[in-house]
Amino acid sequence: MKYISLLFLILCFASCSEEKKELTANEIVNKAIKNAGGERYKNAQIDFVFRKRDYKSIRNGGKFQLERKVVDSTGNRVHDILNNEGLERFVNDTAVILQDSLVLPVGNSINSVHYFVQLPYGLNADAANKELIGKDSIAGREYYEVKVTFAEDGGGTDHEDEYLYWIDTQNFEVDYLAYNFDVNGGGMRFRKAFNHRIIEGIRFVDYENYKYEVLSTPLEKLDSLYEKRELELLSLIETKDIKVKLGS
Repeated sequence: MKYISLLFLILCFASCSEEKKELTANEIVNKAIKNAGGERYKNAQIDFVFRKRDYKSIRNGGKFQLERKVVDSTGNRVHDILNNEGLERFVNDTAVILQDSLVLPVGNSINSVHYFVQLPYGLNADAANKELIGKDSIAGREYYEVKVTFAEDGGGTDHEDEYLYWIDTQNFEVDYLAYNFDVNGGGMRFRKAFNHRIIEGIRFVDYENYKYEVLSTPLEKLDSLYEKRELELLSLIETKDIKVKLGS
């Protein structure tokens, strides 16, 4: 009987040890992506409106196409297409050649909008480096803090920017994020997700967008500053008229 009890205790201890095993940054991100849409992202067409501009992404396995349409100040219809082959621009349905100095900033601008709208899918990009830096609580909920940086090779011209994502330890939703950047004199942002909705199995959110002027502040400190109401609300980031068409 003693041996049976001892075996039971050993099995319980082993089981409890497995349950308490800490997840890695990659495992946390994978769970977040699965929770937000998972495999649906890979074969989906997503249309939306952001700041009065029409956007569309088309993914088919490893192939992608990111689009943006806008009417410029002179009334011309500008249609930009970024895909595996590069960047194309059409003005009033006629192909035009972009100046070399515009190719990277235009491409980065298009990619950035699609990246944030489809978070956390982009966190598994080949150039993304992920690190679990700890846990913290915001508004009474516990979050993993996952830091993401991008390699120079494949990370774009803004590869030196840093990102931090607060991922709920229970449901793996990305409720908060922060990042810093160097362009236009540099800056720091903290975003709180709201207006959560599920469209064709893919999760979308809008954001309250905050700024903080002390640029030397570590990103992981911004959640505490947010709770102390020391961040300045800069804008609302709202994605409208979202439509999702899933492929086979």
